[in-house]
Formats: sequence, structure tokens, C-alpha cells
Amino acid sequence: MILADVVAALDARYPPDWAEDWDRVGLVVGRPEQRVSRVLAVVDVTPETVAEALDVRADLILAHHPLLLKGVSSVAATTPAGRMIHDLITGGVAAFVAHTNADVASPGVSDALADALGIVGRMPLQPTGEGRGHGRVGRLPVQLPLREFAQLAARVLPTGDMGVRIAGDPAQRITLVAVCGGSGDEFLPQARELGVDVYLTGDLKHHKVSDHLFAGGPALIDAGHFATEQPWLGEVAEWLRKETSLEIIVSQTRTDPWTAHVYGHNRPL
Repeated sequence: MILADVVAALDARYPPDWAEDWDRVGLVVGRPEQRVSRVLAVVDVTPETVAEALDVRADLILAHHPLLLKGVSSVAATTPAGRMIHDLITGGVAAFVAHTNADVASPGVSDALADALGIVGRMPLQPTGEGRGHGRVGRLPVQLPLREFAQLAARVLPTGDMGVRIAGDPAQRITLVAVCGGSGDEFLPQARELGVDVYLTGDLKHHKVSDHLFAGGPALIDAGHFATEQPWLGEVAEWLRKETSLEIIVSQTRTDPWTAHVYGHNRPL
């Protein structure tokens, strides 16, 4: 199969015009005519995932986060991005990005997150049109205390040693849940307006959380940026495998920049 055909399949599922204006999606590195037989799915293009792609002899990296989000005037191997681009080209590895266009797709990033948490009966948290949109809102099959739902999230999502953070009463019983993969603090007002019991996302900031709670908003769980987006890799890998018959590998490299959570009071690392 040639790269152009893989790009066409990905563009059909995640149209580039669904991406935010500031986003940079699509083919980043690669010749449309080059052959593709093995794909590595990653959250981030990093030196480690580039090395992984070369090690497994992948022909294409399918990434969620853009490698070149801001404009550049050079791709010389004097910057981290430049070195990665040179390594990809030298190794014959193409790179493709599906970012905010995959966030709003149905199924998309937040659907994979909701599936991991067992959330059913879903609809978009912030609709963008035709059944798609940012985040998802749905129900748990059984009511749970917030503490137990947070424990479930920490167990089924790749949170590593970081775990999850809770804002709210751990004993509160919850049924209606909103989720958003990645950085979802801009949708706090929507979670409040919909009257959900808890909103799970990543990258929540101190003042926004405080203001949200002061305004009577629902409980919050911050499960981290990487951990809330990584479930999408398995979903897109399964779809692309069926769509193209290519070999799709889900990266085992953890690209969350946070590596440990240290406690006081002589608690072990």
C-alpha cells in the first residue's frame, strides 16, 4: 500500500477541515508514493518514539500531537524537531498527525476515553456539528462514589505513578459523567451547564478549578493529558488495521513528561 492511500483513509475519517484554525494536521514527513506496511501509533513524536519506530521498522508514525505546531524557517538538525525530522527521513519513516480533527470525530479521542471508563449513552460535551464535538457526556452503568470512580480511572488509564487528582467530595455518588481527552479546562462551563456529577479531563489549573467550584460546578478529576488521550491509539489502530490490512503497532513508549509523584511525610516514592 502506498502512503497516499493511507493518508486518504485517515483524511476521510478525520477531515483536515475539522481541525481548529491554529492546529497543524496531516502529512508532516514522507513521499506520497512510498510503500507502507507497518504503522506505529503514538501520542507524541519524541526522540524516544522516533527511535521506537526505527527499531520496529515502521514505515509510518501516526501521531496525535503535531510535530511542527508553530511556523519554522529551518529544519536543520540543530533543534530537537529538526533532528527528529532528519532521523525520520534518513530512516524512511513518514509521519502523519490527527489532532483536533480526531478530538471532535465520532468515534474520536474522547469516545476512546469514555469506552475505557465504561461510560454509555454518550453525546458531545461541546457539539461542533453532525453528532461530533469536543468531549463526551454519558452515564455509568451503576452509580459509584467519586472515590471509586477515581480509582477506576487511575486503574484503567495509563496514569503511571502520577495517579489522578480529585476536586470534590470523595463520598459523592455519581452517575452522569463528562470526559474530555487532553486539556479540557475550556469546557468547564459546559460541564456545569449540563449538570453532570463529575468531569474528568487533563491539565486543570488551580484558579480555573477554584472558580469552577465556587460557581457550583461538578466534581473534577484530573487524570493527565497523556493518560486521557492514549486510549485513542488502540481504537484508531484497530480501525486502521481493518481498513487497510496494514500491521499497526501501538507504541509502548510513555511520553507523559511527568515521571513521578513524590509525597511528604516519609511516604515512599
